[in-house]
Amino acid sequence: MEKSKVYFTKNITPESLIKIYNAVGKELTGKVAVKISTGEPGGHNFLNPNLIKDLVNKLNGTIVECNTAYSGRRNTTEEHWKAIKEHGFTDIAKVDIMDEDGDMAIPVRNGLHLKENYVGAHLANYDSMLMLSHFKGHAMGGFGGALKNMSIGVGSSNGKAWIHTAGKTKVPAELWANLPEQDHFLESMAEADESVIDYMKGNIVYINVINNLSIDCDCDSDPEDPCMADIGITASLDPVAIDKASLDMVYASNDPGKQRLINRIEEKHGIHTIEHAEKLGIGTTNYEIININ
Repeated sequence: MEKSKVYFTKNITPESLIKIYNAVGKELTGKVAVKISTGEPGGHNFLNPNLIKDLVNKLNGTIVECNTAYSGRRNTTEEHWKAIKEHGFTDIAKVDIMDEDGDMAIPVRNGLHLKENYVGAHLANYDSMLMLSHFKGHAMGGFGGALKNMSIGVGSSNGKAWIHTAGKTKVPAELWANLPEQDHFLESMAEADESVIDYMKGNIVYINVINNLSIDCDCDSDPEDPCMADIGITASLDPVAIDKASLDMVYASNDPGKQRLINRIEEKHGIHTIEHAEKLGIGTTNYEIININ
């Protein structure tokens, strides 16, 4: 199988974000959605608006998010808008909570657990997408990168419950009582990814910013401080390759703090999301790194 190209820069600046996007060589056209995590209030590791502003504006993009399925300050549209404004995202670009007007079902072709995926209804308004992810740990998935941002992140509040429970319930209040086997949850994320890629007809560019490397996700209102130094930025047209490359960079780091993040990834069997996504055919772990200055 041909290797997927993963571009890398150790520089984490607004200029390097634009440079690595250009290096990928795919122009996102039409109405462009820029999918980020807006970050749970109380947290502080989410992508800085000043870092992403120039790239979002270059694309004339709209920052998109969906409401959460857990109690907090982003589980209702009203509270989520407050959080988005507090975190500075409305100051840099247009923002759209994609499930503000409900959700829609999109088909999952090859799912073991999911036959449909529930995404924010406003996804229908976009022609292409920049999956702009903060790569870090995650309390349930082990790690979060492009695959998590595209599955849980694009999922509506109901859709998040659907993925987390491997298709048992769409009711957020019923989520915690219906958690499946861990691997079934991870497989459901990969299956949701397949549906989003199909829906967007592959018009997606993936960028991972590997910084503020906490074991906790940006959905945590009280995340642990980063345990290792920033690594850089990866970019690709392949969501499997970019997450595998980003993960490999954590493992290859000389930073002794990496072991805490690795422990989190391994205790949750995080690699399995990548394995199942590759099995579904949405990408490959066979990649080459192309360094850019």
